[in-house]
Amino acid sequence: MVEDGWPLRQAADRFQVSVGTAKRWADRYRELGAAGMADRSSRPLSSPRRTPTRTEPRVIKVRLARRWGLARIAYLLGLVPSTVHRVLTRYGLARLSHVDRATAQPIRRYERAAPGELVHVDIKKLGNIPDGGGHKIHGRQAGLHDSSAHRDWA
Repeated sequence: MVEDGWPLRQAADRFQVSVGTAKRWADRYRELGAAGMADRSSRPLSSPRRTPTRTEPRVIKVRLARRWGLARIAYLLGLVPSTVHRVLTRYGLARLSHVDRATAQPIRRYERAAPGELVHVDIKKLGNIPDGGGHKIHGRQAGLHDSSAHRDWA
């Protein structure tokens, strides 16, 4: 676009971007060449309003020691609940339901690569079957009259 001398508006229409974006790309190409066309990070160089570094450990300490929610932690530390949530999310502590109430440790869940990788065991309560078998062996009538024969009434 720069080397062929395209007008900015025509280049913007061709690449489906705004004229301002096309100008920015053209200026970057003139300044840095082909290397200037590589993708760049959109992360800002500085974050002046980020939560102070000393505050984050205090939020985490209160969460783990007292197991409080966002609003209570925010009130105690004089912060806004959204700030507390952002800090807890950054450290993987966003939800109280994801930690064990007794130990405050994260709940470890099983994650497997393939379904059925774990052993599956069915457990069935068989009920009160008399010694020698129940009605399926001896018939319904026999099962009724000696159903308590196996019990020791002594």
